[in-house]
Amino acid sequence: MLHPSYSDLIEAVNSEVEPGEAPVVQSRYSIVIAAAKRAREIIAGDEPMVPGAAGKKALSTAIQELYEKKVKIVADEENAADAADIGTETGTIEDADQE
Repeated sequence: MLHPSYSDLIEAVNSEVEPGEAPVVQSRYSIVIAAAKRAREIIAGDEPMVPGAAGKKALSTAIQELYEKKVKIVADEENAADAADIGTETGTIEDADQE
């Protein structure tokens, strides 16, 4: 993956975080997991939310959606405390327009 870079993608995902709040994602691992979850949703039949997705691989489309903020990563409420205890991040993918 050349563009966007991991750091650009993490910055885009965390761009709407208020100062003082914990970032949504803090590692490459979190971005990879989020992109993989969204790619599986696209493979399962979800409509891509970015133009020009026809003919692209599902993972490329998922990364583009994250970068363009068409989907966002939302922490699982039930797993948030456990994730904080062990230093990992969990989450689900959600349509950015569902807010």
